[in-house]
Amino acid sequence: MTQSSTRIASNADTALLDVQGLNAWYGAAQVLFNAELHVQRGEVVALIGRNGAGKSSTLKAIMGLMPRRTGRVVFAGHDISNAEPYQAARFGLGYVPEDRRIFTDLTVLENLQLGVQAARRLADGNTAPQWSLEQIFALFPNLADMQQRLASHMSGGEQQMLTVARTLMGNPLMVLLDEPSEGVAPVIVEQMGEMILALKRQGVSVLLSEQNTHFAQWVSDRSYTLDRGQLAAVQATVASPQ
Repeated sequence: MTQSSTRIASNADTALLDVQGLNAWYGAAQVLFNAELHVQRGEVVALIGRNGAGKSSTLKAIMGLMPRRTGRVVFAGHDISNAEPYQAARFGLGYVPEDRRIFTDLTVLENLQLGVQAARRLADGNTAPQWSLEQIFALFPNLADMQQRLASHMSGGEQQMLTVARTLMGNPLMVLLDEPSEGVAPVIVEQMGEMILALKRQGVSVLLSEQNTHFAQWVSDRSYTLDRGQLAAVQATVASPQ
């Protein structure tokens, strides 16, 4: 075992999220094969791969959204291998899907208010990052200007920001972020990147899936490469300015 792999294994022992031997299926088709990964507190980790590589399936399997999965998933000291998604969320695991599941007949402010949850404490007893409306609007100035707008009247990028913001209102310890730069305008991509870096500064962990290698390298500390449902590599990334 190399020094690098020894360090990775050691870090996994104290990880906020530790995934071991994770497999997942859609019906009879296996789409994820023996995946192993970990994410530390306040760390941003990217899953990089082409369309269909298994990135979204990995996040869904961690969250408990796949029809069938095996393996071990430990989050914040809780074994969530067989947990329902709502149980994982109660432990502080947030999930932002690519398809922007917002309430289109509610306003921006009403969507945000639906996401409110109680403050959380970390395993060491410290209070986890908490998010108020003021902090959310400081992070997403566009949303501050459209609080009374119906979500159905927002652009795709604005809806993506709203989905992330609503997740943060639940004071998560970690956010699973699926394809944040996919199909949105370049200015929104930049705002999403700044948001991810702001979460890191607040101590919130992020595991994101991405096809955009440049974006992933900009925001992440480490990245895993996914190909045909298999984690092919793990490497440190060097942030580069946009």
